[in-house]
Amino acid sequence: MTNLQNTKISFIGAGAMSEAILSGLLKKEIIQPDSVFITNRKNDDRLQEINHTYDVKCSRNTKEVVKHGDILLLAVKPKDVDEAVETIKPFVRKEQLFISVLAGVSTAYLTYRLGLDLPIIRAMPNTSASIGLSATALVPGKHANDSHLKMAETLFQSIGTTVILEDEKDIHAVTGLSGSGPAYIYYFAEAMEEAARHLGISADKARSLVIQTILGAASMMSSTDEPPSMLRKKVTSEGGTTEAGIKKLEYFRSKDALVECIKEAAARSEELGKLFSPMKS
Repeated sequence: MTNLQNTKISFIGAGAMSEAILSGLLKKEIIQPDSVFITNRKNDDRLQEINHTYDVKCSRNTKEVVKHGDILLLAVKPKDVDEAVETIKPFVRKEQLFISVLAGVSTAYLTYRLGLDLPIIRAMPNTSASIGLSATALVPGKHANDSHLKMAETLFQSIGTTVILEDEKDIHAVTGLSGSGPAYIYYFAEAMEEAARHLGISADKARSLVIQTILGAASMMSSTDEPPSMLRKKVTSEGGTTEAGIKKLEYFRSKDALVECIKEAAARSEELGKLFSPMKS
């Protein structure tokens, strides 16, 4: 893991993702509060809240925030990317590492808008970052090297696990799989809780049972190299209750539905990415 103790990080955007990353970095003591600078577009109350909670430097003075950062982390809504980049563009330096967590916005587009051949890393975390359990994919832009990638790895490993992609086009598949993935698990949990209610189990007891069941299954997958199909077969006795349930899932082609769900989300990510193409600007 790369040592970031002497590295200054400037966050452009003070939303939930910025806070999740900031919180993870500070909890793991990867950086110290006096190495962090944060700005946002117009929400002074939010900056005050961040400052009060984490004792980091918060300012609406974009120039001051940008110039201090060895790493610039862009975490705004994709629709606001052009405005955000135009605001910071005059103060960005080629030796800074630029990290973007914006869905659908390519490194080529950011390079084009910034007008600099600076190193850019694109990251796709998910909402579990807020509890330090994100699955984050990282992909380097044209001018980023292994050193830049290691810095990004250290940063995002503070909020979960990371994988490195070699081709930026693969980020769309990751968006459909793990970027949107927590929502699929919540959807599945909704169905389990609804079934429990139909069967007369109280809501609070159902919630407890569903949570622990999902945690247990995830832990089993994490503790073994066996594929999910084998783990499933081990708990599916012939003629038993689990087999009866699985047969109903197969009857409704639930696996096919989930596969198509992820493929559709990935396709939508690719579609959105076309909105941020240098060729369209």
